[in-house]
Parts: sequence; structure tokens; C-alpha cells
Amino acid sequence: MRMQMKAEFTQCPCLAIWPSLPPSEDRATGQLPMERSLEAGGEIWVRPLRFLSGLIALLLLIQGSPTMAEGDGLVSIDYEVFGKVQGVFFRKYTQAQGKKLGVVGWVQNTDQGTVKGQIQGPTLKVRQLQEWLQKTGSPKSHIDRAEFHNEKKITRLDHSGFSIVK
Repeated sequence: MRMQMKAEFTQCPCLAIWPSLPPSEDRATGQLPMERSLEAGGEIWVRPLRFLSGLIALLLLIQGSPTMAEGDGLVSIDYEVFGKVQGVFFRKYTQAQGKKLGVVGWVQNTDQGTVKGQIQGPTLKVRQLQEWLQKTGSPKSHIDRAEFHNEKKITRLDHSGFSIVK
């Protein structure tokens, strides 16, 4: 006497987690792939493998690029900001804005009363911090001008965060 086995999909964790994968029936037999596998005496791998390949693809999309590259790659640029930029928490606000944008680099006061530093990251994000340095700054600062020089494309970041140099 042969025992008839049917796959139960109502409690399949694959469908509970990934409901967009409907069971596909064989139009000729009306059976699901897992049912055919059970009747043939094979192992049950069809549904879990489909689920895992979809999950891996999703995780790769979510993870993104480890180099922070967006669109046209990474860039490094040096800057110096002139005006009332010392004694007004300019470095602290610059560090916070850099972290918020996801760029790396450093910022420090100079003996000439300016603030200088370096920014590295995706070009778009670096441009956003450049604009912030030119137009916004800290609430009590007054920016006369910001100069940017030594811009270059890079393949990797030289810094791991955005630091204040004393």
C-alpha cells in the first residue's frame, strides 16, 4: 500500500515570509513542484531554493556598495572656510553635517582664524557638504567665502569617519 503525501503550503515559512511567490501548478497534472518531488521520491528542495535565491537577491539590493559609491564614484576635496567661523561651534556642526550626509574626512581650526579640512565620499554627497560650507555653517557663524581645492577622484576612502582635529 502506497502512502499518498501532499505538501502543505499553508504553513510553509517560505510563503509566510515571501508571499509574492505563489505556488505554480503544473497545468497538466495540477500538482505543485514540491508534490511532484515527493511522489518521485526526491528530496524537497524546489521551494526552499527559490525562496533563498530571492532572499539573497533582496539582501544584496539592501546592502548596497561597500565603497559608498553612488553614481559617478568617490571624490576627495580639501576646503577652507573664511569669516566668523571660530568660537561658534563651526567644527562640531561640520562634523555633524558630514556624518548626516554619510561622508568622511576631518575639520580643524587654523591659526589664521579660518576652518580647513577634507571631505571624501560619493560626489553628490560631497557637493551637498560643499554647499553647506558655503551657505549655511553653524547657526552663529558668518561665512565670507569657502575655497575648495585639490579635488580628485579616488577609488577608496582614506578616513573611516568625520573627525575634529584639535
